[in-house]
Amino acid sequence: MILTVFRSRLRDGVGGDYHAMAEQTEATARAMPGFVSFKSFSAPDGEHVSIVAFDSPETQRAWREHPLHREAQRLGRERWYAEYDITVCEVLHQHRFPERDGGGAR
Repeated sequence: MILTVFRSRLRDGVGGDYHAMAEQTEATARAMPGFVSFKSFSAPDGEHVSIVAFDSPETQRAWREHPLHREAQRLGRERWYAEYDITVCEVLHQHRFPERDGGGAR
């Protein structure tokens, strides 16, 4: 599994166009082959974190290169983000408690 961790801070005054694009980008990710999960969090200090999981490097790359996502990236740099950091990781081990779907440690 491949995780993309996107940490960001928005510029002051970011409006509804950002939120509409964020919703479209998430919906696009969820509809793509190999999609596993998408979670977003906001911290009290204004940092936003999104964690997006795909089942392989190829499916993660397809999402990264999707035309709508590329447009969101461009607009993010031009209009919305004061700063961001992207980390792409390969999951080596995963453990869950309690077990789900009859599976054990992964």
